[in-house]
Amino acid sequence: MAAASQTFAWEGTDKSGRKSHGEITSKNINVAKAQLRKQGINPKKVKKKSVGLSFLTAGKKITPQDISLFTRQLATMMKAGVPLVQSFEIVADGVDNDRMKKLILRIRDDISAGNTFASALRSHPDQFDDLFCNLIDAGEQSGALETMLDRLATYKEKTEALKAKIKSAMNYPIAVLVVAGVVSGILLIKVVPQFEEIFAGFGAELPEFTQFVVGMSEWMQEWWLIIVISIAASIFGYKQAYKKFKTVRDAQDRVQLKLPIIGDILDKSAVARFARTLSTTFAAGVPLVDALESVSGAAGNVVYFDAIQKIKIDVSSGVQLNYSMKQTNVFPNMVIQMVAIGEESGALDTMLDKAATYYEEQVDASVDGLTSLMEPLIMSFLGVVIGGLIIAMYLPIFQMGAVVGG
Repeated sequence: MAAASQTFAWEGTDKSGRKSHGEITSKNINVAKAQLRKQGINPKKVKKKSVGLSFLTAGKKITPQDISLFTRQLATMMKAGVPLVQSFEIVADGVDNDRMKKLILRIRDDISAGNTFASALRSHPDQFDDLFCNLIDAGEQSGALETMLDRLATYKEKTEALKAKIKSAMNYPIAVLVVAGVVSGILLIKVVPQFEEIFAGFGAELPEFTQFVVGMSEWMQEWWLIIVISIAASIFGYKQAYKKFKTVRDAQDRVQLKLPIIGDILDKSAVARFARTLSTTFAAGVPLVDALESVSGAAGNVVYFDAIQKIKIDVSSGVQLNYSMKQTNVFPNMVIQMVAIGEESGALDTMLDKAATYYEEQVDASVDGLTSLMEPLIMSFLGVVIGGLIIAMYLPIFQMGAVVGG
C-alpha cells in the first residue's frame, strides 16, 4: 500500500532566480524536492506543515455535493480525452471552494509522484469513502477508468439527490413545529401577562379556558429559562450520545423505520441505495461478496446493514442472492423478484439499476405527497395553537361585552 501523503511548505527560486514559496503534497520530503525540481523550482527550504494548523485552512467545508460535482467534471474531462493529471488542474481552476481546490491539487500531486488514483484518494478518507476508492481502483485495474468515473458520477448524483429529498421531508415539519413553539412561548411569556392585568380589574371569574392559559403563562414565566436550558442540554446530550454510542444510533435507525409516513420513505430510500450501490459495484466487475461489503456501509440504516451482512455470509457460502434477501424479511418482494430474474438472465446489474430507479421515483412521489399533506395539517395545527391562545385572551372581553349589552 502506498504511503500516506503529507503536506510540505517550501521556499526556493525559479529558473529566472526569483524567490517563490508554496505548499506541495507528497509521500516524503525527498519526493517533494524531486517534484519541485521537475516543476523548475530549486528548493531551498522544505519542511512538513503542522497538522495542528489545518483548522485554519480558509474556505468552506467540503460537502458531498462538492465531491459529486468534482466526480462529474473529472468524468467529463476524461471522456473528452484530457490526461488525468491535466484534468485535475482544469477542474481545480473552476472550483470556488478553496478547500476543495487544495484537495484536488493534493490528489494531483500524489498521482504526479507515482501513486495510483485510488491510493491518492485513500489519503483523504473524510471525503472519499471505501466504496468510492474501491470503484476507482476497479476502474484502474480494468483499464476502464473513464467509464467507471462516469458511473461513479451518476451514482453520486442520484444518491445525493435522494438524500436531499429525505432531508427536506424531515426538516420541513420540524422547522414549523419549532416556529410554532417559539411563537407560542412569546405569546405566553410576553402577551398573556398584559391581558392578565386587564382581567384583574374585571372583578369577575374568568372562563376556565382563560384560567388554564393564564396558569400556563405564569408557569412559563417562572420556568422558561430552565425549560430552554433543559431542551438545549437534551439536544446536545443526545447528539453526543449518538456520536459515541452505537446502541443509540442503532435504536434511532430502528425507530425511524417504524414512524408513520416518514418510516415508509426511509425504508424505500434504503432499498434504493442498496440497489443503486450494488448495481454500480457489480457492473464495475467487483465480485458480489466484495460488492456486498461496500453496499452494507452505504445502506444508511442498521436494519439494512445487518441484513446485508447476513446476505454476504450466505452468498459467500453459495446461497443465491435473491433467496438470502428473502430470508432477511427486510426487502420488498418486487426487489427480490427482480434480483431473481437478474441472476437467472445474467443481467443482475441491469435489474438492480431498474429497481433503484423505481424506488428513487417512489421516494420522490412520497416526499411530494408528504409535503402536500403536511401543508394543510401544519396550517391547521398553527391555527389551533395560536388561535386558541388568542381566543382564550379575548373570551372574557366577549363575555363582558355580552353582560353589558344585556
